[in-house]
Amino acid sequence: MSIKHKLSRLTYGITAAAVITGGLASSDALAAEKVRWQVPLAFPSHLVGLTTPVKHLTENLKEISGGDIQMRYYEPGELVPPFEIMDAVGSGKYPAGYTWVGYDQGTIPALPLYSGAPFNMEPPAYLAWYYEGDGRELLEEIYAERNIHPMLCSIIGPEGAGWFAEPIEGMGDFDGLKIRFAGIGGKVLEKLGASVTMVPGGEIYQALERKTIDATEFSQPAIDKMLGLDQIIKNYIMPGWHQTLTTSHLLVNKDTWDGLEPQTRALIEMGCESATLKGFAESEWAQPTALREYEKEGVTAQTLPEPVLRELQKVTNEVLDEIAAEDEMFKRVLTSQREFMEHHSIWHSNGYLPRDFYQYD
Repeated sequence: MSIKHKLSRLTYGITAAAVITGGLASSDALAAEKVRWQVPLAFPSHLVGLTTPVKHLTENLKEISGGDIQMRYYEPGELVPPFEIMDAVGSGKYPAGYTWVGYDQGTIPALPLYSGAPFNMEPPAYLAWYYEGDGRELLEEIYAERNIHPMLCSIIGPEGAGWFAEPIEGMGDFDGLKIRFAGIGGKVLEKLGASVTMVPGGEIYQALERKTIDATEFSQPAIDKMLGLDQIIKNYIMPGWHQTLTTSHLLVNKDTWDGLEPQTRALIEMGCESATLKGFAESEWAQPTALREYEKEGVTAQTLPEPVLRELQKVTNEVLDEIAAEDEMFKRVLTSQREFMEHHSIWHSNGYLPRDFYQYD
């Protein structure tokens, strides 16, 4: 992106922010055009931090624009199945969709690097890479071929490593498991002998109940609790080595996006940036409460032994390199992330207190 283009985007953002916060113009100045979008969701709208930001986004855009920008979101399956959102948006069937882009890894291998990858960055570093580094530009390049304009519209921290009937003490414990596992982490477990399947979030409880799967991961403690996974399995494993963060994106049909006034595009972009911050705050607030409730209910929370984590990291790097050798865009994104993580490591390791200092007992 050229410096001129960056300055242009910044000018739009500053102008809109000044109008919104300072009341320097009437709502008519913001209401250059009417936007009425139907937006299918990949996950139920009540999942804290994961999809609740879409409520923040739609309500704020309606308020800021004086009712001219209205997005009506629909629960999974009401308009299209979760796995079909990308195609529905790219084809113009719907103007936008709110989704976890990792669902489309079979079509675009690089997407799991954006939706949450194993042993990757934590949210603060990811946001730096995405907004200030190559992240956003590479994602826009990826989706341009699909006639889609993508926007980061939510980020949450690490997931749990999953719900397992028995503790994981060594790498051999993954062999033979029938497990629901998403993204690149699923490929890692396949390499370790697990039988991996992808089940939409709304169907996981039934799959566990019917024993069509032995174990599962889905999201963070508070979200897993909303799905009732703790009612079936009482052994919860952390940390989320397979997804150090999870994102949701607003995908907009590119023809629709390009047809908007610059002012409208700026408002929607600002709306997603605000939703990303709101969702992260909601998520961080909810997780400790969920974990303490698990303790009261007899859920055993296991932390994976470090030797297991080290071995998982080793296999992860093998899988990442194998995918990179087969897909050029995956390689470009992975190289960019690895270079930034190496660059950022001097700050990450020295600038923050070690985790065990964060105690108040």
